[in-house]
Amino acid sequence: MPERPGAPGPTEFRVTRARITPAPLTRRRFLRAGLAAAASGLVLPAAACAPVPPADSIMVAGGEQGGFYLEFATLLAQSLERHGVARHASTLETGGSVANMDRIATGGAALGISLADAAANGINSIAGPAPSSAPASPRLMALARVYENYVHLLVRKDSGIAAVADLAGRAVGVGAPGAGTGFTAHRLLEAAGVTVREESLGLNQGLAALRTGDVEALFWSGGVPTAAVATATKDVGLRLIDLSPLIAPTRARFGEYYERVLVPAGAYEGIPSTWTVGAANLLLCREDLHADTVRATVNLLLTHASELVPSTSLGVQFLSPETLINTAGIPLHPAAEAAYREFHG
Repeated sequence: MPERPGAPGPTEFRVTRARITPAPLTRRRFLRAGLAAAASGLVLPAAACAPVPPADSIMVAGGEQGGFYLEFATLLAQSLERHGVARHASTLETGGSVANMDRIATGGAALGISLADAAANGINSIAGPAPSSAPASPRLMALARVYENYVHLLVRKDSGIAAVADLAGRAVGVGAPGAGTGFTAHRLLEAAGVTVREESLGLNQGLAALRTGDVEALFWSGGVPTAAVATATKDVGLRLIDLSPLIAPTRARFGEYYERVLVPAGAYEGIPSTWTVGAANLLLCREDLHADTVRATVNLLLTHASELVPSTSLGVQFLSPETLINTAGIPLHPAAEAAYREFHG
C-alpha cells in the first residue's frame, strides 16, 4: 500500500548495548482502558494471576546455527521451563520463518518465530480454505512482537560492490529454503529493479561461499550482532551495503513492514555503522494452542523479558508491555489478548 503524501517516514532506530527500545504504540483502542488504569496506578501484575498446571512439553521452532532465531528460541525454551510454563521445553533448528510457520501449522512445534512480512504473506496460504468435506485447518496467530530483524547485505571488502545496483548479474546468496531472508530479499531486489543469479544458501553456507568467491554477496536477516557473521568478519574482510534507499519503494509496493534501522559501529569488527532495512519478528502459535499455555507464555514475556535478550545483543528488542502487542496486523491469539488486558488492568 503506497504511503500517503505527507505521511511520516519509516521509524528510525538507533541502538545501544543491552537497551530495550520501545516503538510507537499503534493499537491504542486495545490498550486505552489499560493505559488509563496504569496512569492511575492500578496496573495488576501478571504474577497476581492464579498459577495453572504446566504443559507437558513445548517445542519452539528457531532457525539456523549461529543465527539470532535459534538463540532467542533457546532462551525462550529455558525460560518456559524455569518458570513452570512447561515441564519440558526444547528448540528446533530450522531454515527460518517460512519453515517455522509450516512446523507450527502441522503440529511439529507449538511456538515459532517469523518475520512479520513473511507471516502476513504466509498465514493465509498455510491455513487456506479447506475442501468442503474437511474441517478448516487451525489458523496461525501471534502472541507477541519480540525483536527487530536487521537485513544484512554482506560483501567482501575487496569486491568493488558499493550499492544494490552493482549486484546485477552477479551470484548472490538469498537465504536458505524456508527462510524469511529469501522472502524479504526478493522484495528488496524487485523494488530495486535488479536481477541477480540467485543461490539458495543459508547463513553458514552463504558465508562459506563468500569466503571462496562462489557468491559475491549474501543476504541475511537476523539480530545484531549475528554470531556467525561476527566470526566470518574476523576471518574475511566483509562490508555491509546500505539498504535504506530501498525502504520507500519496498513499503510502497509491499506494505509498511519495513523500517530504517542502524547497525552500529562495533557490532562487527571493522565494519562502520550502516543503515539498513528492519522488520519486526513475531512469536506465533496455532489458534488451538491451549489458552493456559498462551496466557502463561505472554505473562513470561511481560514479566521476565530480560531473560530473553542475548548478552551480546546490540539490537532493538520489543520486549516491553507497550510494544509486544504491535503484531503488524497479524491477529493476536484470544488468550494472548486476554493476558495483555489483564496485565494492563
